[in-house]
Amino acid sequence: MNWTLEVVVVPVADLDRAKDFYAEQLGFAVDHDTKINDEVRIIQLTPPGSGCSVVIGKGAVPDMPPGSLRGLQLVVADLKAAHAELSGRGVAVSDIQVLGENPHPVPDPLDNVGFFYFTDPDGNGWAVQQISSRG
Repeated sequence: MNWTLEVVVVPVADLDRAKDFYAEQLGFAVDHDTKINDEVRIIQLTPPGSGCSVVIGKGAVPDMPPGSLRGLQLVVADLKAAHAELSGRGVAVSDIQVLGENPHPVPDPLDNVGFFYFTDPDGNGWAVQQISSRG
């Protein structure tokens, strides 16, 4: 049996500000922005090429303090290109870091061990890792 992770709820304070950040600065697709009533609104966004989406909202999502989520991770095939793209879109990204040595022989020394980091406007923490080939 396959088990797939499809949605991660990201706690934010301002839905429109967060939607703009994820859609305009990160380039996530807006799958839907559904306002059920004045108390319930759900926005689903998906990173390009991902099978997993993020949901921001109010009323019908778990109540978590805005900015309290850490450890979200995106994977890209070219870390330097992703770093340049997000920097060019105005996202404050860390420098590229190499965490350890790659245990597998790969053509690019960033593969599997190269990362950079950023936070959304609420402080939710994201990592971006390069994996261009899997062992």
